[in-house]
Amino acid sequence: MGAVLLTWSVAASAQQSLETMLKDRVLGNPEASVEILEFSSLTCPHCAQFHREILGEVKKAFIDTGKVKLTYRDFPLDGLALRASMLARCAPEDRYFAYLETLFHNQNAWSRAADPIGALGQIARLGGMSKERFEACMADEKLADGVLQIRLDGQNAYNIQSTPTFIVRVNGEQKAVISGAQPFAEFEKVLKPLVGGS
Repeated sequence: MGAVLLTWSVAASAQQSLETMLKDRVLGNPEASVEILEFSSLTCPHCAQFHREILGEVKKAFIDTGKVKLTYRDFPLDGLALRASMLARCAPEDRYFAYLETLFHNQNAWSRAADPIGALGQIARLGGMSKERFEACMADEKLADGVLQIRLDGQNAYNIQSTPTFIVRVNGEQKAVISGAQPFAEFEKVLKPLVGGS
């Protein structure tokens, strides 16, 4: 029974459309009016630091309350970050943030491995992705182009110069920018007035 379910989920993920793979990934209540747009690269140490040390606090204080959502946007700084972004986007949508968390928490191990693509393949298999699906994902040039387009759109719309960069918006209107590895207090300072009495 388990093997049948696993095969089905792999087959289902293999059939995801390019549009589905490239759509925004949102953590929290999709209807929240306050949004953190995160631009990060999976090989960026400061981005990994945010995901390891700060995101949990932001999630607990703001995202889990339903008042703030985090929208993750890929901003790969190199070819390896691009491949890691593609891997996360090839995963089933409901596993996306679990893949991101694994990639950021184990960044040193896979990004500095003698065979980093092989190390990504190992992460994919641990996440339930077949070898064939992983290889097809890594070879998907339309997906690669789509991820690079997300980066370009971010650069053009928000003048992103470095990662991580967080654009804080209310109902789509930009209210603040948080750049670099900032402590939780910085996020609290920006977000608290925006969620205040809502």
